[in-house]
Amino acid sequence: MTVMLFMVVERFRDHGARAVYERAREHGRMMPDGLRYVDSWVEASLSRCFQLMECDDLSLLMTWIGRWDDLIDFEVVPVVTSGEASAVVNAVSR
Repeated sequence: MTVMLFMVVERFRDHGARAVYERAREHGRMMPDGLRYVDSWVEASLSRCFQLMECDDLSLLMTWIGRWDDLIDFEVVPVVTSGEASAVVNAVSR
């Protein structure tokens, strides 16, 4: 299977970042086997988090989202690396 990358934009709901971080401290990331956390960045206002996730089965990502969707609104953007994008553009321009 092909490994897929996803930029996951998390918007923290009413309870804000505190509730999310408390759950993470108590239960970890709660990711199913096969879903890999790559890295994350948190907006300085603590209202959003941007996570890069990797998997070869989209249902794994959806399972993980289901474990957090009571605290977070999610936007999922499939992404490719800069190198992959460059290869596609170069192949098309020839």
